[in-house]
Amino acid sequence: MTWSLGFPYPENNALAFHLESVVRANGGVPATVGVLNGVARVGLHTVEINELTASAGKPGTRKLSRRDLAYVCGLGLQGRKLNGGTTVSGTTLLARLAGIKVFATGGLGGIHRDVENTMDISADLMDMGRIDMGRDNMVVVSSGFKSFLDIPRTLEYLETQGVGVMTFADGREGDVDLPAFWTRDSGIKSPFTIQDEKEAAAIMFAQARLPMRSGLLFANPVPAEHSLPKKDMDAVIDQALVDSKTAGSTGSDNTPFILKRIREITNGASVEANRALIESNVARGSKVAVELTRLIARNPDRSDTGILKASPSSQEASSANFYELSPTINSHSDISPSSISDTNTQYIPSQKQLRPTDEPVLVAVAGSLAIDLSCDFVSSTKMTDSVEPRTHTSNPAVIQQSLGGVGRNVATALQYLGVSAKLYSKVGNDIAGVTAIDMLHREGLLTSGIVRCDGEARTAQYVAVNDARKDLFVAMADMSILQSPAYGHQQNSSLGDWRGELASTKPRWLVVDANWDPYTLAQWLDEARRIGVKVAFEPVSAAKAKGLFAGRTNGGAFTSICTVPNETVSLATPNAMELASMYDSARDAGLFDGEDCFRIIDSIGLSSSGSRYKLVSLTNSALVDRGVPQQSIQLLPFIPSIVTTLGDQGVLLTQLLPPSDERLTSPAAAPYILSRSTDGNDVVGGVYMRLFPPVEKGPEEDIMSVNGVGDTFLGALIAGLTRSPASRVEDLIDIAQEASVLTLKSKEAVSPEISSLQAALTKKLAEANG
Repeated sequence: MTWSLGFPYPENNALAFHLESVVRANGGVPATVGVLNGVARVGLHTVEINELTASAGKPGTRKLSRRDLAYVCGLGLQGRKLNGGTTVSGTTLLARLAGIKVFATGGLGGIHRDVENTMDISADLMDMGRIDMGRDNMVVVSSGFKSFLDIPRTLEYLETQGVGVMTFADGREGDVDLPAFWTRDSGIKSPFTIQDEKEAAAIMFAQARLPMRSGLLFANPVPAEHSLPKKDMDAVIDQALVDSKTAGSTGSDNTPFILKRIREITNGASVEANRALIESNVARGSKVAVELTRLIARNPDRSDTGILKASPSSQEASSANFYELSPTINSHSDISPSSISDTNTQYIPSQKQLRPTDEPVLVAVAGSLAIDLSCDFVSSTKMTDSVEPRTHTSNPAVIQQSLGGVGRNVATALQYLGVSAKLYSKVGNDIAGVTAIDMLHREGLLTSGIVRCDGEARTAQYVAVNDARKDLFVAMADMSILQSPAYGHQQNSSLGDWRGELASTKPRWLVVDANWDPYTLAQWLDEARRIGVKVAFEPVSAAKAKGLFAGRTNGGAFTSICTVPNETVSLATPNAMELASMYDSARDAGLFDGEDCFRIIDSIGLSSSGSRYKLVSLTNSALVDRGVPQQSIQLLPFIPSIVTTLGDQGVLLTQLLPPSDERLTSPAAAPYILSRSTDGNDVVGGVYMRLFPPVEKGPEEDIMSVNGVGDTFLGALIAGLTRSPASRVEDLIDIAQEASVLTLKSKEAVSPEISSLQAALTKKLAEANG
């Protein structure tokens, strides 16, 4: 398996994800297959793929044929957690269980030379002859058979099994040779030649409707520019076979040994050919599946396909033998000369998802999905040890690309922490959009909430320039796709189908980020209030934070920003600059002058005399001088829970408590009660304010990027509030900070390592709820 046992880590990891991208680019939907920790899995998430690729070459990772699956899975039931990748025969079995119809591989196993002495016949051949095309309809796309096999005998064996072997012409005319893995020609004519994917799909369609109990092999030659000379490869293979016999290599270890020797003798040339052919096969297999889907759509009546002509009575009797086709693809590669097993990437239409699609969505996230570029400045001795890049000139940097966007990051953090989330966003009909959706699939996030916009819409992109300490120096963001209702929806119905879906799903929380234009942002808030869903607001930046109150000056009003107890927004997580921007925007909109706001502020019971002393005692003089706690208090009537992230100074929690809140009388909470209401109202009981110290970040050299840190923090908070609605924000801040630190030390916008905090989060919630 290329991603678990072939190329060394992390090259195997990159190749596995690249093959998935090839599938998507050609119309497929990949789902990676493997055995992880003793469990056969179809549709691995990104974290699982990472774990499997990292196990490459380790004793607990094995090559798994059909015969091995019960052993490995059975031991898994007894606590022995083995990993493995499946050969063609193993993949065939799992694919049939999962409804997979087509998979692409590097090369099929076969009959080894000197078989009369060794009886070495690959189980792949047996499984090709066991396929019930009417029920399983399975096709293999490969570059023929591995060149060191006895190809004539292998071909004869398949003919005896009734397996159709056909070769793509690939631009050639007339009869063509069966390919021999690294070479386009084997010297053996292919039994049949097919011109393109449409013909391949038609043959598959026809065989599924005939009483056949054997599969099909579509041979795809290695691209001409990567084909190795047949004469040279024949000599290489002869030498590798001699070495294998001398070393006494037999059984399942023989193929890996021979492949390794071929790689060594060719100085790696076979590896490059191998990489090219598997990519070509994956692309070819994807196109076959697409054409098959189209063919089925044009011929929905399975009993009248033009394949068979039968009397009405015989048609009725035989119709039960024809099964509905659900074309899917599995890309299966034996790409590395040292590989012990193969890569399996399956392409599954939406109606055949292997992961449950009826799992309730607990959190809806409406926000940006973007391609992130992180540019980390590299200080040089010539720049006098400056930690900041110079302006108006080029600077040395380490630049990395990843999937990001505030909305996506929050949704990913929720998923990692065991809370089902769905992202609602937009992408352009461009390369970045295709890449973004592909990466979302790999992460296991639902993509049905992503709208692809045509025209001039550009997929969102974010470029962060960080100084030598990895702190943000300047950032540039192109989020215009979310800032114009014209992209994807009509102006008078900016949410489109999202509105109805949100109402039917009715999640516990809606997280909205400020990348939306004010009109669409207001519609999200209106819809959440209409269906009774709590809202968490992520301000994104000082400029965009104003969007929450934008349009409400000069008589404009997209929606009513309601005060407690009917607040529009329940929770916000600004930093100090974003908080100040929100405060200024609300003030300019005249919201602080409203009667409801004035009544709540008055009920808080915080007198002007001595208020500074109280604020300093709960925070510090520097924060009070900047007005941070004061601005938080002023916004409480509209957002009763404000969590302000302060970097090295920690996190400031400011909450408006109802009269019934037990913290107002709790000795443990007493140090954090800023004020208590004394006017007997039934809305405001007091204010809880608490400054949490920062979690230890560790050495500066461990810091990889600040991108996504705040999003991870919000995702962790919402995960806890969702899993335990009775939990309190103050009980979750420490673990949210821990999650943020993990992201701080990760190259990813959200660190996969935060999934390790699930147990700690569960324990924290249990302790908090007593």
